[in-house]
Amino acid sequence: MLNHLAAAVDDDPRYSGIAHLRASTRYYDAVIDEVDGRRIRVGGHWLTDWASCNYLGFDLEPQIIDAVEGELRRWGTHPSWSRMLGNPALYPQIEERLAGLLGAPDALVLPTITQIHLSVIPILAQQGTLLVDARAHKTIWDGCVHARGLGATLKRFKTLDELASLLATDLPGPVLVCMDGVNSMTGNIPRIGRYLDLCRAHGAVLYVDDAHGFGVIGSRSDEETSPYGTGGDSIVRYFGESYDDVVLVGGFSKAYSSLLAFLAVPTVLKNRLKAAAAPYLYSGPSPTASLATVLAGFDVNAERGDKLRADLYRMSTRVLQHVRGLGIFTPNIDDTPIIELPIALDRDLVEVSELLWQRGLFVTLAPYPGPRDQVGFRVQVTAANTDAQIDELNAVISELAAAEVFQSARETSAS
Repeated sequence: MLNHLAAAVDDDPRYSGIAHLRASTRYYDAVIDEVDGRRIRVGGHWLTDWASCNYLGFDLEPQIIDAVEGELRRWGTHPSWSRMLGNPALYPQIEERLAGLLGAPDALVLPTITQIHLSVIPILAQQGTLLVDARAHKTIWDGCVHARGLGATLKRFKTLDELASLLATDLPGPVLVCMDGVNSMTGNIPRIGRYLDLCRAHGAVLYVDDAHGFGVIGSRSDEETSPYGTGGDSIVRYFGESYDDVVLVGGFSKAYSSLLAFLAVPTVLKNRLKAAAAPYLYSGPSPTASLATVLAGFDVNAERGDKLRADLYRMSTRVLQHVRGLGIFTPNIDDTPIIELPIALDRDLVEVSELLWQRGLFVTLAPYPGPRDQVGFRVQVTAANTDAQIDELNAVISELAAAEVFQSARETSAS
């Protein structure tokens, strides 16, 4: 029976592209045997890692690594209580410092963003309405589908005008508008002020997942070291907005290199979620090392986070300027470190991935069944990359461009 189920999954067109890549490339299920900075070894093959989401390089930061042992000695490897039952003092310390960093009324930390979406979205939606951006991350969609199964109404929108039209209709309340912050594929930053204006005018709440923005973008100021802003305090502060009618969701697994996630919410809602959200009531907690690295990460961020963001911006724009100079299409218009490179419609991703592997680049593949014109690969720059590695990456991009692997920016804009 299990073999029949496996065969059914293999035959499902939603997974066929991934199954094909898994069987045909070395990028899926790769066993990484060694790490040396942003270099990784798979078997006997060394590659530069462009698939990491550790944007600030905290995963390799000695000050953060050194902070872990003391907390392990104090708390053990894993405080195995649910948060409902018992919280090591590390938790309230993190929530207090996080709320201060974000300028938010309060914060609640839980193990992962996926758990937050699946548990919190249905609690907030109740029997009301969910309006979901069609570009939102699949984990948001999964949480909304779960809420629909519990009685909520679910609708998708593609544009701001579509959202305005939906909000102008008679919708069962409460109404929750769900969307990404910095998009995980395009790297673009939505102008959330426009969404907030609509939500506030119609009594809706904006629910934003800024997994890839937290730690990278933040408050704009005359003292900023790059257009990413200061502090890495996320998209709400980046646009100078308040937290009125906003639920901000973010994670530490990207810029802070740690297994932990959060919601920025008023204290009254935080207390309600403590009594209703399954991850708080029943889930095992994040390991001690993750809690310790978050606290140490706050210190590094305060001391030199803006310098790291300046380096990150400089290296990201080096790649983006090279890509644009070659006339290659990338959807990234906001110069974030997430650089998607769709390939031409007549090119095979397996063939492209083999060349990338041979040239020593470890990237994130974006296969069909995603939109056909978005099939390609994604490069993520981190502050731990080097200028020499940027040079190597740009040289391979030039080689692929000469072979007409990529979509042309001119042709894409014309279509």
